[in-house]
Amino acid sequence: MTQYARKIVTAAALTALMATITVALLSLAGPSWTRFLPASCMETRCFCEIPRPGTILLQPANSLSSFGFVFAGFLMILLARSRDWWSAFPPLSAKILGVSAIIVGIGSLMLHATLTLWGQFFDVLGMYLISGFFLISALSKWRNIPDRRAMIYYALLCAVLVAILYMMPEVRRWLFAVVLMAAILLELVFARPLRPQVQTGYYIAGLIANTVAFTIWNLDQNGQLCAPESLLQGHAIWHVLGAVALWFAFLYYRSEQPVTDGSSR
Repeated sequence: MTQYARKIVTAAALTALMATITVALLSLAGPSWTRFLPASCMETRCFCEIPRPGTILLQPANSLSSFGFVFAGFLMILLARSRDWWSAFPPLSAKILGVSAIIVGIGSLMLHATLTLWGQFFDVLGMYLISGFFLISALSKWRNIPDRRAMIYYALLCAVLVAILYMMPEVRRWLFAVVLMAAILLELVFARPLRPQVQTGYYIAGLIANTVAFTIWNLDQNGQLCAPESLLQGHAIWHVLGAVALWFAFLYYRSEQPVTDGSSR
């Protein structure tokens, strides 16, 4: 078995372990999720999948598909720990992206398993960590911000986003979209030309995956692609494609080559 294959197997095993632990912890609080404040989406509809009252995972397909992010995150961390890591993308940054991906998956599980307001909070938290990472990464490359200062900016941005999420949860989707679109614009227009030999195709592939995922998300949310009792859910596909898009983003950052003596930007 190759070293890369071993890391894939290890990431899968860690994902299975994380799933077991998370579901076990949820079982301590559930399955009476109605005693908690409901998620904001309950006022309209929390996607197509019909909730299964009295179960630990109210939406099993949407819940379990969230572990695609967890698997991608563990694999990022394992690769960043490799001795043969060769990239301008700092291993610490790669690990932060990996941890953020894991939080996205666990947060998404909490929302779809419980359909509670606190589950929704953790779901959006992960989305903010990812979009904030993309924004600060692009900004720091464009303005040549040192890594340590960039990490401080990232922490401050996430703190502001979380505060807004706590005080005004109704703007969660719009705020995420604004931060993400700003990150994409900064990356493609200003940061990408400064990344030596970066493989832009990975970034484009991630955008395509996200576009397809968002289309499916809309169809599911609006009931146009909907089989409520099926385990094949459009929103679950959104999770899988979102994890794929995040993996492409990781490959894009990792493809940036270190600047050596005699190299120019």
